[in-house]
Amino acid sequence: MRQDWEPGDLIEVWTLLEDDMKRVRNKSGATRLGFALLLKFFEVEARFPESAKEVPAAAVEHVAQQMKVPAEAWGAYDWQGDRIKRHRKEIRAAYGFRANTEEDQDRLAMWLATELCPVELSRDRLAAAVVARCRNDHIEPPAPGQVRRLVGKAVKDFEKAGRACGRRGLTRAGVSRAGAPW
Repeated sequence: MRQDWEPGDLIEVWTLLEDDMKRVRNKSGATRLGFALLLKFFEVEARFPESAKEVPAAAVEHVAQQMKVPAEAWGAYDWQGDRIKRHRKEIRAAYGFRANTEEDQDRLAMWLATELCPVELSRDRLAAAVVARCRNDHIEPPAPGQVRRLVGKAVKDFEKAGRACGRRGLTRAGVSRAGAPW
């Protein structure tokens, strides 16, 4: 997430709308601010921040003013307890998303290895494709570190399949027709 926001962009992206305000109505203090920031962050990124530092300071100030809670309360938001798990679940539901599973990650790795690795070499673009695919499928994407590992696994699987083809004298197209991953 970018950290520098122009005032107009800040207002456009980080202002809570009527439905957002309904969702925070029964919350107070750090919980209210934390939920509102997670909600807006998810709206922008289709994922949750990994830490409080990932949320732009200007956004914290802007949302805190709307919540009538001091911005410093963001530092008191509990990142480890059950409350954040409930908040994340509520926010995913509000946007029609679900948490990703191991099966989702296995499917994503297979998709990368078979569909994208043959035509894309940039790991950054492969990672961006994973996030875009998750967003399109309304699945919360894995954390950035998990996405990097997922891309690494897919590239490794793709390369391993390519070496196996070469040893057997098969072309990638022939292997594809035979049902191997690509």
